[in-house]
Amino acid sequence: MSDETLNKFDRIVAILIQLQSKKIVKAQELANRFEVSLRTIYRDIRTLEASGVPIYSEAGVGYALMDGYRLPPVMFSREEASSFIAAEKLMQKFTDTTLGNHYASAMYKLKAVLRTDDKVWVERIESNVLMQSSEKLFNDKSPNTLALLFESIAQKTQVLLSYQTFNSEEITERKIEPVGVFHDNNNWYVVGYCHLRKDYRQFRADRIHKIIKTEAAFTIKHNSLETYLDKEKTISTIKIRILVEKEIAHYLAYERKYYGFVSEKEIGDKIEMTFITREIEEGFPRWYLMFGDYAKILEPEKLKTRVLELLERNKQKLL
Repeated sequence: MSDETLNKFDRIVAILIQLQSKKIVKAQELANRFEVSLRTIYRDIRTLEASGVPIYSEAGVGYALMDGYRLPPVMFSREEASSFIAAEKLMQKFTDTTLGNHYASAMYKLKAVLRTDDKVWVERIESNVLMQSSEKLFNDKSPNTLALLFESIAQKTQVLLSYQTFNSEEITERKIEPVGVFHDNNNWYVVGYCHLRKDYRQFRADRIHKIIKTEAAFTIKHNSLETYLDKEKTISTIKIRILVEKEIAHYLAYERKYYGFVSEKEIGDKIEMTFITREIEEGFPRWYLMFGDYAKILEPEKLKTRVLELLERNKQKLL
């Protein structure tokens, strides 16, 4: 059997598995995945149909398996099973407790179908892979944040949040319609329509003190998550560099991530920190004033001007 025949066989089996994993699969999606032409995908689909697989298609939509058709249990290769170990470790460290428990349950089922020698292979790897994170991604009072957000997005139902903004001790109640979640700069965020603000907002997961699922349906037809993230990207960012004395630099290690921290380097007895942020009028300059007597602004000039304005305002209040 030629390599070309083997590649075709593997591709057709993979197409069948992908058809079972999604409700609708587009031909272009398959062509992109396997790096072949659309004509090749059309031929593969006809081959599956000729072998008795019940596939139906809708012009301009994609392909799907008839309801009720299922493949027999799939055997994973040793390499595929190994890849799940990294996913399991990431789930343990970077998702909430509830979602992590769901994934752990799924992993037991996955390992159950492995051959004995492959189980040994996986166990050897598993005991020697560790994911470490010093960041606290979720509030202890809300261990099911991601799990409920996923349910809300899938069912298109609203959720109630008890939310605390970074510059306030007050916790407010927010009824939102979640559009999607994303991970950025070591934090999880949900983008949703906020009924309190009457606009789309981002909410950071570790500031959610409580989340309650409701039966209220979405009141708006929302665009894709990328649409709202692209809007955020249109807001220009600015680079900030500050020079901080070593003796207090380590005290800023936790808070700096909230202000767009990018990198740091040692310069003599000081630490140069670099930030990329969109907030230069309020958030960053007010934070800088907390330790400004131990630091120096290197750039931009606009930040220096804003800090001086805030200092002058404080001076006037003291007179």
